Amino acid sequence: MSALTWAVAAVVTDDTGQVLLCQQGRGERRYALPGGRLRPAESPARAALRDIRAETGWEIELVDLVGVYHLGGPTGQTSPGRVGPLPDVLVHVFRASATDGRPPADPLPGCRLSWHSPDALPEAVTPLTRAAVADASAGRSGMLRDVPPLPGATEISPPAARPAEQGRTATSQDGRSRAAQPPEQRGVAADPSRRY
Repeated sequence: MSALTWAVAAVVTDDTGQVLLCQQGRGERRYALPGGRLRPAESPARAALRDIRAETGWEIELVDLVGVYHLGGPTGQTSPGRVGPLPDVLVHVFRASATDGRPPADPLPGCRLSWHSPDALPEAVTPLTRAAVADASAGRSGMLRDVPPLPGATEISPPAARPAEQGRTATSQDGRSRAAQPPEQRGVAADPSRRY
């Protein structure tokens, strides 16, 4: 059995019903829902509010839980330098709405935000995003769904600091340097170019 990672994401819509997507990094990166990993002893709802605000700058209101999506790695495949199979990921996906017409804060660098019609998502979208947007658009709630990995996915890279965060030190509420904390404890969202 592989390791288990808990994550959150949200299908954030605006007044016109468009969905907010994030495309991180350079090159041919996939579009994904905003979100990230849970911190220890943090509820999924609280993590979604925190991670989406940090990643996008938007204050959101959670409406309900679209579902819990399981992303399993290909069994028996390992990459050079990696011990064991890919981790399984459980993602709590919420339905949410943006609370204002514009974000009150700037998103962290490295995430290109854009609004899309649920019926016309970009071609390069993650499987989780496609499944969750379809479920949310159909009004479904409480879904339990297995999502296959991207074809040819053989590794999940650990979440890394966004380029603009590297070398930048911030202080957390407890006064510790955020740069010394693991990315998921700094509120750095998972990289959507990964298989989900």
